[in-house]
Amino acid sequence: MLKNRVIPCLLLDGNRIVKTVRFQDPVYIGDPVNTVLIFNEKCADELILLDINASRRGAKLNFSLLKTIANQCFMPMCYGGGIQEIDDIKKLTAIGIEKIALNTQAILNPELITQAAKYTGSQSVVVSIDAKKSVLGKYRLHILGGSRPMPMDPADMALLAENAGAGEILITSIDRDGSGTGYDLDLIKKVTAAVKIPVIACGGAGRITDLAAAIKNGGASAAAAGSLFVFQGIHRAVLISYIESDQLQPYLA
Repeated sequence: MLKNRVIPCLLLDGNRIVKTVRFQDPVYIGDPVNTVLIFNEKCADELILLDINASRRGAKLNFSLLKTIANQCFMPMCYGGGIQEIDDIKKLTAIGIEKIALNTQAILNPELITQAAKYTGSQSVVVSIDAKKSVLGKYRLHILGGSRPMPMDPADMALLAENAGAGEILITSIDRDGSGTGYDLDLIKKVTAAVKIPVIACGGAGRITDLAAAIKNGGASAAAAGSLFVFQGIHRAVLISYIESDQLQPYLA
């Protein structure tokens, strides 16, 4: 049985690491390489790096920057953002990125999930789902960095992704992103109940008990967080920290 993982989720905006609140108002955190080096020192289980504007802008991937980051990252790294086709995936894996996260293109072109799984193996394909509650209280997924709602339930998309060959789901609550108010456990439970593959919960972690709740109560296999690991105190001073998975175990008992 896989251990429960704790994963820093970093947001890339150009050549900067930033942090958002509800996918808006990015705040500068630091240089991506320096940030990764700190998480190396803290022995993070894995790292997720998401370019928050690549899909919105239709920008080409900055393979030079990503190669530099990958060369300095001594933990398994998952990258997502702006991936359009299988050639992008081939180039990303060639520069040392272990996992690929598909978001917008997973919804618009599910065949890319299958192509990726055939090329890298399902264990290296993560489908990233950004979800938000509508005014009617129903969950709907969003694409293009959360800017466009789609008429599809996140749990249905997770099942489609699993059937297409994805090995893991990353489910992020847009409503909780950067809030520190805890994960949306109802959203997580809907997704974990729909699929058999591992689910990473993201969006809302403010303390170690939130990480534990995503796993113990939500059924997630891993808990990802941004603000929890890059801010300190009520004034949100930038300070990189990490909670090791071993520290989480007492809260899962």
